[in-house]
Amino acid sequence: MVNSASSILAAGDNVTPLRALIYLAASQQEDGGFAQNFWINGEPYRRGVQLDEVAFPILLAWQLERQDALQGFDPYPMVLQAAGYLVRHGPVTQQERWEEASGYSPSTLASNIAALICAACFARGRHDEATAKSLEEYADFLESHVEAWTVTTDGTLVPTIKRHYIRILSASVDNPHPDENPDSSMIAITNRPPGSQRVFPAKQVVDAGFLELVRYGIRKPDDPVIVDSLRVVDAALKVDTPFGPCWHRYNNDGYGQREDGGPFTSGGQGRAWPLLTGERGHYELAAGHDVKPFIRAMEGFGSATGLLPEQVWDEPDRPDIYMRLGRPTGSAMPLMWADAEYVKLLRSVLDRKVFDLIPEVADRYLGGCHGHQLFEVWKPNRQVSRVKKGATLRIQMPAPFRLHWTNDEWHTAKDTLSSPTALGIKFVDIPMLRMQVTPVRFTFFWTASNQWEGRDYAVNIE
Repeated sequence: MVNSASSILAAGDNVTPLRALIYLAASQQEDGGFAQNFWINGEPYRRGVQLDEVAFPILLAWQLERQDALQGFDPYPMVLQAAGYLVRHGPVTQQERWEEASGYSPSTLASNIAALICAACFARGRHDEATAKSLEEYADFLESHVEAWTVTTDGTLVPTIKRHYIRILSASVDNPHPDENPDSSMIAITNRPPGSQRVFPAKQVVDAGFLELVRYGIRKPDDPVIVDSLRVVDAALKVDTPFGPCWHRYNNDGYGQREDGGPFTSGGQGRAWPLLTGERGHYELAAGHDVKPFIRAMEGFGSATGLLPEQVWDEPDRPDIYMRLGRPTGSAMPLMWADAEYVKLLRSVLDRKVFDLIPEVADRYLGGCHGHQLFEVWKPNRQVSRVKKGATLRIQMPAPFRLHWTNDEWHTAKDTLSSPTALGIKFVDIPMLRMQVTPVRFTFFWTASNQWEGRDYAVNIE
């Protein structure tokens, strides 16, 4: 929905996107999140959680704010609640943008980082420097871990390229001790045909979701890992059609027409998505390259009435089953996401810059003076076991507490009261000295209930 609304904004209509934002604010859940999808009255249909869908309304609100198009509507309560949800529940998302896998997703992380910086801008505009700083610090924590979580150093898809982005590092939202190693993680692909392989090494499954890092201004288009990852994506996912290039969602995808051309049931074969041609076009624009081939390709994929399908046929023509290379399959048409991407690509070409690029994000991460404090965050849903020397360990909890802690094996101990935030989150920061070798050990005294936690925790130094 937000992609559709922002494309309407790109086309010059400020009113409809504002109405969409107000509708989203009215549909926001009490905890600050948004349902995966919901009926028109706001009642959830499916109960999954996509953290990108929690971030997108913040991005739309900031786009409207920058264009002075809010017309008196104040989105800040919605923004603050959604940002708090991202900080409490991330960085693992229950579902990434394909609504299929749980874990650390490059595209989800990109939207979350961008949204938190936008939320910080809203807070600073209301002279709440403490909240703005807290949001920026959590965004910095995510940004500084993107490669560690989602880049393999042992890639095998292209023998000469070992380091590239993966589709997702699998992790469960219910596991507070996830394996954060992209080289050893496995991923299950549940839409595969019956009897076929369903579990693969994560380092062998790629998509182009990492391009969202360029779209929002978190990574440069000529970043070496971005460039190498595109080479891997092109080798594994690219399809050349009579109209131009198109890409599969990810390798080993089973969501699409079956091998015999029959419709997808419980398993099939992933086909090429015109949406991804638009996303690649936005990247090529950011890189200073010619975008016209991507626009022409998207137009060629469309129906006679100009509607863009979810998927196009990716094999030689099969007249016997009415399938032609580069033409719509039996998938959804229109896919509003694809139509929105096309409209925004046209606007981006007109402006000679990516429409979704957020200047405040680019200034922070691409400005050449990225010297922000390195954070490691420990919280109930991610009880990290290691922190780097020189970093700041942030202990983050939903209730007020006093932290009883030591960095010298309890020879001495300190007690630090948690600091509150407008996000409903309390925290204590512990700087890691560069000469420190002993772990940080700590426990909680819950001030509201006047009770001790009853167990100790430890974070080692690396």
